[in-house]
Amino acid sequence: MRPTRLEKPAATRNNLKTIATLLPYLWEFKGRVMLAVSLLVLAKLANVSVPLVLKEIVDALDQPRAMLVLPVFLLISYGALRFCSTLFGELRDAVFAKVTQRAIRRVANKVFIHLHTLSLRFHLERQTGGVSRDIERGSRGISFLLNFMLFNILPTLLEIGLVLSILMSKYDIWFSIIIFLTLLAYIALTLVVTEWRMIFRRTMNNMDSKANTQAIDSLLNYETVKYFGNEAWEARRYDEHLQSWEKAAIRNQISLATLNAGQSTIIAVGVTLLMLLAANQVIEGRMTLGDLVLVNAFMLQLYMPLHFLGFVYREIKHSLADMERMFTLLDENKEIQDKPNAQVLDSRNAAICFDHVNFSYESNRQILFDVSFDVPAGQNIAVVGQSGSGKSTLARLLFRFYDVQSGYIRINNQDIRNVTQKSLRASMGIVPQDTVLFNDSIYYNIAYGRPDATLEEVYAAAQSAHIHEFIQSLPEKYETIVGERGLKLSGGEKQRVAIARTILKNPDILIFDEATSALDSKSEKRIQAELKRIAKNRTTLTIAHRLSTIADADQILVMDHGRIIERGNHQQLLASQGIYAHMWELQRQEEIDKNP
Repeated sequence: MRPTRLEKPAATRNNLKTIATLLPYLWEFKGRVMLAVSLLVLAKLANVSVPLVLKEIVDALDQPRAMLVLPVFLLISYGALRFCSTLFGELRDAVFAKVTQRAIRRVANKVFIHLHTLSLRFHLERQTGGVSRDIERGSRGISFLLNFMLFNILPTLLEIGLVLSILMSKYDIWFSIIIFLTLLAYIALTLVVTEWRMIFRRTMNNMDSKANTQAIDSLLNYETVKYFGNEAWEARRYDEHLQSWEKAAIRNQISLATLNAGQSTIIAVGVTLLMLLAANQVIEGRMTLGDLVLVNAFMLQLYMPLHFLGFVYREIKHSLADMERMFTLLDENKEIQDKPNAQVLDSRNAAICFDHVNFSYESNRQILFDVSFDVPAGQNIAVVGQSGSGKSTLARLLFRFYDVQSGYIRINNQDIRNVTQKSLRASMGIVPQDTVLFNDSIYYNIAYGRPDATLEEVYAAAQSAHIHEFIQSLPEKYETIVGERGLKLSGGEKQRVAIARTILKNPDILIFDEATSALDSKSEKRIQAELKRIAKNRTTLTIAHRLSTIADADQILVMDHGRIIERGNHQQLLASQGIYAHMWELQRQEEIDKNP
């Protein structure tokens, strides 16, 4: 595997756009935001007043012993201002906490909802581990951005403005000039070096997401790794991503040390020049000892938030980089969308029509060629063919996971592109060949077909799928956790859960995609009988490999390389002595060989 080079992501969001995306979430609690800003201003006014009171205390004590009077009021005021500075800051954080946490919740939920609206194409191409890590880092970035932009950058700028105003009004203009030039040099250095450092942060994020993706993918395929003894191979792949992350992290840390050293140098030079100027004016009698203490206190007071401002700016840039990937997910266009005037599908007595459908997943590889057939209301149409002939693609198109390139798919004469996706999918139930379950209880997975179903209805669905007795035999019965993707259950048990889930949904249209492929012959016959019962008076599309399961279908379509090459009922197709008859003979011979 080639080492990954340091590079910026192809699509970098505008930082202002990212920040603007958060404003509506702030304005949801405008009262709290205004109160928090008011407390912020009060905290900074108290903070700036502390050196002014300290100056008065020093001047009051800088008198001949005979004239000394304990400045009790000033000392109490000094303590009160210190306390108020902290108190108002803590109150501000408490008031704003709800705003921050609600914004994180809203944005994370918005991204989650958006991901579910994206097409199947996006989800087949995505890397789950990387996406989950992007959302996690982006959520943390929101918290940092809101708190530190509003409560560190703004108050620091306010404090700098207040200090400069006081120094310009009371003292030599050179004090303000030195502070201004120090700030200018500090900010320029911070901006230039931080921009240079961002490439390392982005690379760290990229490698972190890739490493997490690879780790999750490897753990999800734990059994496959063990089958082939590839633990060392997986560890090596994981370490390659970590190695790239390590290189970027080292460069990031070295550049941070360089920036901190440069910032400290600028501040040290500025403080030294200020103190030389102040000390000289005290000697000349133009400033009191209290004035010297005031200038020193102001500079130290500015130094801390100014030094922190550099840190905050860096972290805000990092947060924006973290949020950048999460918000890029929101920019991902929905390939399949409802039209503005989309109607609700009327699926009663549903009749399905595929009308000259052409479809390809990729522009250079067509899957379906001029496919036309009808599924009359209440009838069962079966589709058979070799693997890769396009059978399962029919189900994906019917659910509108993709749109056809040309032709039409209609249900009750309604083009499915003109109806809402919610009503379309609510009308259909599918038992897929590859059943994937949630890592939750068996009850949850069956009830997923209709979450508001009663306990009795869930039990009835399980009984119809001939899995109720098996569940009752388990130590935890319906509360048994099925494991990641349902791996604690056998293939047949998972398929029965899927059948129960579809029975519970009670749809008008049924799709069986190799629905009994994981069952033994005895179980298959029982389940087939049950499937026929629930399919009665429902429009059904059955995708099958074993021809014995669809011999009684109203019509059978034989597909090959994306085309329908034969159609008719079982007897008609056998009589025609075509591909279907050949497949039937082969499967019969296989059964004879298995059971001589």
